[in-house]
Amino acid sequence: MLRIDEKLKNLVPDCMVGVVEAEVKVKESSEELVKLLNEECELLTNSIKLEDLSSEETIAANRKAYKACGKNPSRYRTSSEALIRRVLQGKGIYFVNNIVDINNLISMKTQFSIGSYNTENIGENIVFTVGEEGDEYKGIGKDMVNVANMPVLADEEGKFGSPTSDSRRAAIDENAEKIMMCLFSFSGKDKLESGMNEIKGLLEKYADGKNIKTNIVE
Repeated sequence: MLRIDEKLKNLVPDCMVGVVEAEVKVKESSEELVKLLNEECELLTNSIKLEDLSSEETIAANRKAYKACGKNPSRYRTSSEALIRRVLQGKGIYFVNNIVDINNLISMKTQFSIGSYNTENIGENIVFTVGEEGDEYKGIGKDMVNVANMPVLADEEGKFGSPTSDSRRAAIDENAEKIMMCLFSFSGKDKLESGMNEIKGLLEKYADGKNIKTNIVE
């Protein structure tokens, strides 16, 4: 169960989270899924200029939310902005596994930051809140991530995910069988429903997805 803390809601009234839960099989992405990602990269390159990215509606809302929480959005970018910037700079993307790659595909399409978590390694009572001074965790592919004054997910054990970078504790690896994907919106419901539905279809097609549930938390 996920809820949004009043502290975050007061700072960012339009904050919502689209939640997708599913049973999946984690594996290397198929050639077809890789092709979809490469096509999206090409589409982005042809439709957005790097200098205009921060003015894109959803990216601008993400940056505004970080400022409201007290975080510098140019120093601590959301994962969607960082991913799209990388593509626009011609650096390409990393291919990890089918779940992470689906995550990145929909993040590029919607401009929402999306977190994917192995539900075996997180608690049942999850809150989307604002990090406090000293809050940090070991990030995926990096050292400690400073999540003070940043929108962040927490469970009984502590903080484990944010729209900037997720923790190693909840990372998706080949052993994950049940997952939760969170689409972080700071601009209301627009695109959340379609984003979740597209994820559902991709999980069914490329990850043997079963018992898929979707929900918008306001």
